[in-house]
Amino acid sequence: MMKRIKVSAALLALTLFFILAILIVRPPDDPFRGDAVINPPFTSLTYGVHTALWWDKTWAAVHLDWVRLMVFSHVKQIFPWETIEPRPGEWDFSRADEIVGEIESRGLQLVIRLTDAPLWSHPSVAGDKGDDYLDAPPDDPNDFGNYCGTLAGRYPGRVAAYEVWNEPNLAREWGGSPPDAAAYVVLLKVCSDAIRAVDPEAIIISAGLAPTGTYTADATPDDIYFQALYDAGFQQYVDVVGMHAPGYAAPHIGPDEAEASGSQRFFSFRRVEDLREIMVKNGDAAHQVAILEFGWTTDTEGHNPDYSWYAVDEATQAQYMVAAYQYAADHWRPWVGLMTVIYIDDPAWTPDDEEYWWGITTAEGIVRPAYIELANMAKYCGNRVIPARAPDSPEALGLVTVTPCD
Repeated sequence: MMKRIKVSAALLALTLFFILAILIVRPPDDPFRGDAVINPPFTSLTYGVHTALWWDKTWAAVHLDWVRLMVFSHVKQIFPWETIEPRPGEWDFSRADEIVGEIESRGLQLVIRLTDAPLWSHPSVAGDKGDDYLDAPPDDPNDFGNYCGTLAGRYPGRVAAYEVWNEPNLAREWGGSPPDAAAYVVLLKVCSDAIRAVDPEAIIISAGLAPTGTYTADATPDDIYFQALYDAGFQQYVDVVGMHAPGYAAPHIGPDEAEASGSQRFFSFRRVEDLREIMVKNGDAAHQVAILEFGWTTDTEGHNPDYSWYAVDEATQAQYMVAAYQYAADHWRPWVGLMTVIYIDDPAWTPDDEEYWWGITTAEGIVRPAYIELANMAKYCGNRVIPARAPDSPEALGLVTVTPCD
């Protein structure tokens, strides 16, 4: 009997040992379900930058050369509906054609943001654009669908991706009216259907949302709006889910830490992790994420009080941006694909424009430290690594060409 007890005890101890060994060896559960992303549209990571190429042709050429020197592969650019179709059925693709050609000639890839509705498309919207609102949905969503399809049909196979609208959880991007997720999904559907009909290989990305906790007629919190998008079935109309990640603190600080310190969860670069968990909860882990805007403002002089309260100096901006890409490479692959930094500044911006201070260059044509550090940092794309380089290396000086990741 005693021998049997000893054997049983030994078997129990051995079993517990093996269970413990399995628990130690097995990787921890991933709340973001990166394993579900089995056919990602974007290489993880894909390096992009938001540009302003539309009006100044001379600077546009220079800025695209700067992108190439950064060893970034994707250029995100607004193709304004109001300029391309200034009157119903009247099309002007002259500038669009030039930009597509300039990007192709440098071996870069284009992500088009589909926004800036013409006044004729929303006569019911009161107020003045620029003062009362920034953008407004059309009264007839089919007008937007026609714009999306006509544009995509002009450049089949030449545009990598389309972002459909921008920050619709803010009233200022929704004609001054309260944000309406279901109405946005109607707009997304007609645009998505139109693009897929003429260019089925193009990647369709949902609009990035503004991180906010405000819940009034002027704004809907990004997480609440995001869930409302799922309630309206938006995921069936996209290939990639768009997100924004403006920086309020160091990039390694997560939503839990922000909240524990007395701040808000959305005041963190890693707010996108909260949104990814909403994707997982809704059974949508297979979709990849594109970060369509991220950065840190350098408005330490207080030109724009709404933003300058969390501004950093230019050296910190550079440090944080590089650290953000490194954090994503270490923790967010493969569920994050495209990461788009803001901005290469529009030459028309002035210090009174809040966008001016987010830039990695200035409107006057000076590169900030962030540009230099982003250009020279290591880049991780799938199984390929582009090593970091010295600022005075032949590669950094443009004497030796380096092929971008994607």
